[in-house]
Amino acid sequence: MAEISKRRYAVVTEMIDVWEREGVVDKETARRLRGSVSPLPFDWRRAARWLLILALCCFAVGIAALLQTEWLVALIRRIFGSAPAVKSVFFAALAAVFYAAAYRRRLRRPERVFTNEALLMLGVLSTASSIAWLGAALGSESRHFSLLLALAAGVYAVIAVAMNSALVWIFALFSLGSWLGAETGYVSGWGAYWLGMNYPARFVLYGGALVAAQYFMARFPRFAGFQRPTLSTGLLFLFVSLWMMSIFGNDGLVNGEWRAAGRAELFLWCALFAAAAGVSLWLGIRRDDMMLRGYGAVFLAINVYTRFFENFWNAMNKGLFFLILGASLWLLGSKAERIWNAARRGRGVDPEDADDDD
Repeated sequence: MAEISKRRYAVVTEMIDVWEREGVVDKETARRLRGSVSPLPFDWRRAARWLLILALCCFAVGIAALLQTEWLVALIRRIFGSAPAVKSVFFAALAAVFYAAAYRRRLRRPERVFTNEALLMLGVLSTASSIAWLGAALGSESRHFSLLLALAAGVYAVIAVAMNSALVWIFALFSLGSWLGAETGYVSGWGAYWLGMNYPARFVLYGGALVAAQYFMARFPRFAGFQRPTLSTGLLFLFVSLWMMSIFGNDGLVNGEWRAAGRAELFLWCALFAAAAGVSLWLGIRRDDMMLRGYGAVFLAINVYTRFFENFWNAMNKGLFFLILGASLWLLGSKAERIWNAARRGRGVDPEDADDDD
């Protein structure tokens, strides 16, 4: 008998019920299929994920605490009191060790997903330290540090493709986005605008470019596995930037004077934000894509509540304001609970057993 998580067990049993009702399988086959799986009494996979995340946090806190110890500080100064270039090489070598260890563990223990990813995470942090010290070695007086971000994006992308790691690929995309912001700032003399766009407007284009690029990644087998992480990162950049544009517009300093967005411009950005979230929600429902549906629903709600705060915070009595806000959240929560209970009844699960799913 195969043991699976409670959430997957609910999906499997629901599908067996559907097959039985539609006549795809007979009652005896359905009974044997249900008997072939059982829910895990405890989700050790989820526990492993969070324990490893906590372990990394503890490592970071522990290292930070040790760095405050006088004898260790003296030792570190003696060892790493050399030139920044030496430190850069040291962290590059350390990153190579972590990447090699993660690669070997993937070959030997491919089922240890989270520990393998934790080693990759340590490699990513070591790579960032190496590149930072490289920048110090090249001269901290230079303001063209965006080249270091481009280098980080390139290194992460190569490591991600070589090791087929979605985690490192996401770091590459965020580094590339950071490079875009820093490079356009450098080219524009660190002004508020580049080609007439402030920083959020530039990231709207970057998010849209990632969303568009992921459609072509499926054509290349080497990049097909990065399609979903690219889509998720692109949607995050797109929606967060559109949210900021709907609040501030394309404002900034022009010739020493602040250029504020007008009402018409803000309305257009609000409408564009709502339209993008609505399209994401519609496509998510149509394609049964949880990620598109989730992004669309969350940012559509953020848009509505942002407009509520903008238009009524100063004009309405604060007690009435929070009463309306609480009532709307109550209605949304009640609706979500009804949908959830209806889905459970459809699977033949008693809503009284709600706690068993978690």
